[in-house]
Amino acid sequence: MPVSDAIPRRPRLWSFLPLALLVVLAAAWTLTAVSFQVPGGWRWPVTALVGMAACGILYISWYRRLRGWLALFLGLVLVTVWWSSIQPSAERDWAPDVARIATAQIDGNRVTVHDVRNFDWRSETDFTPRWETRTYDLNGLQGVDLVTSVWANPAIAHTLVSFAFADGQHLVFSVEIRRERTEVFSEIGGFFKEFELAMIAADENDIVRLRTDARGETVSLFPLNVTPEQARKLFLSYLARTNALVDKPEFYQTITSNCTTVIFRLARLVAPGLPMDWRILLSGYVPDYLHDHGALRTSLSLDETKRAAVIHRKPGDASPAGTFSADIRAASPLYGAGVR
Repeated sequence: MPVSDAIPRRPRLWSFLPLALLVVLAAAWTLTAVSFQVPGGWRWPVTALVGMAACGILYISWYRRLRGWLALFLGLVLVTVWWSSIQPSAERDWAPDVARIATAQIDGNRVTVHDVRNFDWRSETDFTPRWETRTYDLNGLQGVDLVTSVWANPAIAHTLVSFAFADGQHLVFSVEIRRERTEVFSEIGGFFKEFELAMIAADENDIVRLRTDARGETVSLFPLNVTPEQARKLFLSYLARTNALVDKPEFYQTITSNCTTVIFRLARLVAPGLPMDWRILLSGYVPDYLHDHGALRTSLSLDETKRAAVIHRKPGDASPAGTFSADIRAASPLYGAGVR
């Protein structure tokens, strides 16, 4: 009798397992989304509701497969409708350093950029906010640099792009999370619409110095091998991107819409032949990728280039107002006499 009882259960179990696995995966994804998107007071009741719904679908599925599949489908429809209703916004209580997104006006070769960040960072939490309006002459665009900033894992870096002008100005574009005042960064949250996407335009004395001096990160500066026409196109593509974000907010996405993938998409507008590469996702290896494709302006080997690119700043180092950009390049073997 025990043997005969076991024989008919085997098909039931094996036909149940795929459906059960999908229910568990769907419930796990939904519960994670709830943890990031449902306000605190409602989070536990909604979590309990999702858990009970998943258990109910599993119970139904054990006895009635078709009904189980139907219940799972209806549950997924409800979750999809809820998830689609969560839209990015430009109106939140933003953290001070991402409170504004730059906008640009182009009049021939004259570009006016509003809300350029130029904070005075005494420490990571002690600063004087300054948002400025600046003008740039496209005819004076002299070069483009890649800035990478590593704070923990060398495979992961924050990447920025800096544009140098003949009058000594350097305008940096940084794709960042636009977090609210009470939020902190979370890689997992970046998969679940936790943050909007911000395009910050800033002075190097702000956005690079913040990382070298206030945060003590390992920051490197790489001159890019681009023609004047490519530099101009890339600069204009950044202006178009930041204007578009102001008009239509977007969510930050840890994999598909982060600091490196946005840079890569913009670079492809300038050089459509750039191949996709795994190093685009592991942003700490972007300099390796660029070196392999001749996109760095250097005759040094990769290892020599990476060593030369590191910005060395000691505690207490000071650069008078307006000299920070020149100082960090004057100390680098990659720039030589013609410091930009």
